[in-house]
Amino acid sequence: MSEKFETTVVEVRGVQWASSQAIVESVLARRPGVVTVEANPVAQTANVTFDPGQTSVADLAGWIRECGYHCAGRSVPDHICDPMAESVTDHATHEMKPGQPARTMQETMGHGGAHGDMSMAGMIRDMRNRLLVAAILSVPITLWSPIGREVFGFTVPTPFGLRDDVFALILSLPVVFYSAWIFFDGAVRALRARTLDMMVLVAVGVGAGWLYSLFVTLTGGGDVFYEAATVLTSFVLLGHWFEMRARGGANDAIRTLLELAPSLVLVIRDGEPVEVPTAEVVPGDLLLVRPGAKVPTDAVVEDGESDIDESMVTGESLPVAKSVGSTVIGATVNTTGTLRVRATKVGADTALAQIVALVQEAQNSKAPGQRLADRAAFWLVLVALIGGSATLGAWLLAGASLPTAILFAITVVVITCPDALGLATPTAIMVGTGLGAKRGVLFKTATALETSARIDTVVLDKTGTLTKGEPEVTDFIAVGMDEKELLALVAAVERESEHPLAAAVVRYAVARGATALEASAFRNVPGHGAGATVTRRQVFVGNRKLMVAQGIDIDPVSTQRQTLAATGRTAVLVAVDGKTVGVIALADAVRETAEAAVVALHDANIEVVMLTGDNEATAQRIASLLHIDVVIAEVLPEDKAAKIKELQASGKRVAMVGDGVNDAPALAQADLGIAIGAGTDVAIDTADVVLMRSDPLDVPIALRIGKATVRKMRQNLGWAVGYNAIALPIAAGVFFTTFGIRLSPEIAAISMSGSSVIVAVNALFLKRLRLPGQPESATAPAIEGGRGVDASVSA
Repeated sequence: MSEKFETTVVEVRGVQWASSQAIVESVLARRPGVVTVEANPVAQTANVTFDPGQTSVADLAGWIRECGYHCAGRSVPDHICDPMAESVTDHATHEMKPGQPARTMQETMGHGGAHGDMSMAGMIRDMRNRLLVAAILSVPITLWSPIGREVFGFTVPTPFGLRDDVFALILSLPVVFYSAWIFFDGAVRALRARTLDMMVLVAVGVGAGWLYSLFVTLTGGGDVFYEAATVLTSFVLLGHWFEMRARGGANDAIRTLLELAPSLVLVIRDGEPVEVPTAEVVPGDLLLVRPGAKVPTDAVVEDGESDIDESMVTGESLPVAKSVGSTVIGATVNTTGTLRVRATKVGADTALAQIVALVQEAQNSKAPGQRLADRAAFWLVLVALIGGSATLGAWLLAGASLPTAILFAITVVVITCPDALGLATPTAIMVGTGLGAKRGVLFKTATALETSARIDTVVLDKTGTLTKGEPEVTDFIAVGMDEKELLALVAAVERESEHPLAAAVVRYAVARGATALEASAFRNVPGHGAGATVTRRQVFVGNRKLMVAQGIDIDPVSTQRQTLAATGRTAVLVAVDGKTVGVIALADAVRETAEAAVVALHDANIEVVMLTGDNEATAQRIASLLHIDVVIAEVLPEDKAAKIKELQASGKRVAMVGDGVNDAPALAQADLGIAIGAGTDVAIDTADVVLMRSDPLDVPIALRIGKATVRKMRQNLGWAVGYNAIALPIAAGVFFTTFGIRLSPEIAAISMSGSSVIVAVNALFLKRLRLPGQPESATAPAIEGGRGVDASVSA
């Protein structure tokens, strides 16, 4: 995509039906400066890529409202909204000063009309109310209809002496002009946008039945089917009410993310804390964060010490120590001490807002399968309209009565509604990306999700991915001296040194409870080692050159030194009073979860390759510890991409896991680039998946989520396509004359709605996915409070 283009996530609230996303996409795609549009009816948002030189977010919001939907601009919650928000009314920005109230996004951007400005919960309530009216009135309409009289034997006279059809007409008016009005309103929007969606089909089905009955009633009476129109309306609303409740649950993860930031914050003004809305905070404000409170925005600690629970943002399970100069992330929780922090980033610039935007963009993006489904949904509506007309004509030619032919035609139109097809993929993507976000696994696009399901080879960079990138003691060998005594002497010397190897030795000694001794006359020998006097004994710790320079014979430990060096370890010699008495072996520390990650990848039938610039001996040592399949060692950073290309040339589908900076070319070359340990740097250009923790176990977790999500997508698409393939000929009456099988419009409505419910609920089962490294009875870490998403049952 050209650098001059921008991509933003904007609100599109009020999209009632999955297929109605085509309205927004069709209208915006024809506007100047708009490059691509990807609307998501489940998230009620859309990704829009546009040329800022030709249009703006304010223009986009206005065009969306012209479609009849609500848009308050960028999809950002009020309490973390950007204080530099663009105004629809004046297309300008306003500068914020400390203490100046920020206009909320709703105040800044304005509101749409009708039901467009409702939240998903509001739309569900609205759908329920319409359903209640239709369902209650459908009962008497049905009882005083020909069906009620003939099938149920209902003999009660019509109230007020009215004809049955006149009474049914009166009762049907609230159903048609209130309950079913959203169908007609939506159909008009779709036709104005020059597209076809589910609303068109339902409007045709309900409208045709009711208008035909109205004509018959006004011309003297006859066969009418008000009950078909009203019951059809009831069943469509019932099914859609269930479906909206189900797909509302698919957005739990992003909703939880949006609600993480606190709505109020303590700002220090004139030396006193003042509580203000978080939206009023600007860079440079000094904030007070008490124990148990959330950090309101990205900031730097200016006073105080504490541990911060960052699990809800980064997925890191252990609290992180913070002191003066440390950076803190908005929405994380201060656990112990009181902090004074200086705000550095606010609104859309915060790490939380960037994570939200990344997840939203991924949820709104369309996988190749979804693009095909969207096109199929449009043509399916056209097929339904043509099929309905053809069914009407065919039955009339076959000698059927007009009411019978109309019922068959209405059934065809209603049962072919493509809502399930429109929901099949985005609902699964919503749940999958949300599940990943709860573990700090961020998929950038739906294509990344789809690609992750096809990976058969994972290439892991060694340093920083499989290892911590810091040394640890692997062996401590004493020769002719008590091990504990020698360890105490060595630790005393190393405490005086600033070398990383020395720090590793000290950590090793402390962990084993070595006696703390004082060293004197310490002297460092750069590149060789160090020496000091400890309890009147002369101690040297260093390499062979140091010992030779001090005239110390190393033969007593030469065998041990050579053995350790041959396995890729760094061997450090120890001499006391002129004699070599020990060898310390150090190596890069393997991450605690690295072996479990490799095991999980093997369990998924994925080959594991380690790619490193280290020497062969060091690489083989790590590979043997972790049971890695293939080792490619001594590779220069610029040659890593070529090695990935060689693997791909052999027919492998490769995921490359690296740090996102040094491994950028390799990440870009791989079929799937995975950046590990990104922290809050979610905008790594070359990565398709961003792992916020430095935990290799998140690699099989990402692939597991991707595979499970794609499986749900395929199940849903298979169901949606299969349903229509079977339902259409039955609805048309193909089997009626031979087998007596037929469907009424009411049954068609409940079948169509039920199909959408099945698709949405099936996607929600992803929430029960058990992930690698997670006990069967345990729950995965979640954004919410840093702990808990139900993941106890394998999907």
